[in-house]
Order: sequence, then C-alpha cells, then structure tokens
Amino acid sequence: MSNATEATEAPKFETLMDELETIVARLERGELSLEDSLTAFERGVGASQAAGKLLDAAEARVDVLVRAESTETIPFHED
Repeated sequence: MSNATEATEAPKFETLMDELETIVARLERGELSLEDSLTAFERGVGASQAAGKLLDAAEARVDVLVRAESTETIPFHED
C-alpha cells in the first residue's frame, strides 16, 4: 500500500479509541487553555462519531452473518 492510500483510509476503531483516551486524559489534567480544550473536545466528538459509525457497521455485518448461518425456520403464528 502506498503512503497516499494509507493517508486516505478511514482510521481503525482501535486508533480512534486510543485518540479518545488521550484526549480525555489531556482534558482531565486541566492543563490546556480554553481554546486548546475546545479544539481537543471537537476532535474527541469527531473520533467518537467515527467510532460509533464503525461499531454500527460491525453490528450490521454480524447481523448479516448470524442471519445467513441460521437454518432454523420459525413458524408464523397469528394470535
């Protein structure tokens, strides 16, 4: 893979979680200026949203796999 391709790939879930942990630690220390805190918070929100999208996609993949593996038929009953 070329460096250009790597730069355009979406971050991995683990990378996003590491970034979030770092941001939270910096914010909790209280050593950042207000402007730097806001910038860090904005990055954290973006990383959180990206991680959420990756989790949603993973959940959808698992759901498809579970449904594909299910060979049990469930009878339809009207009550």
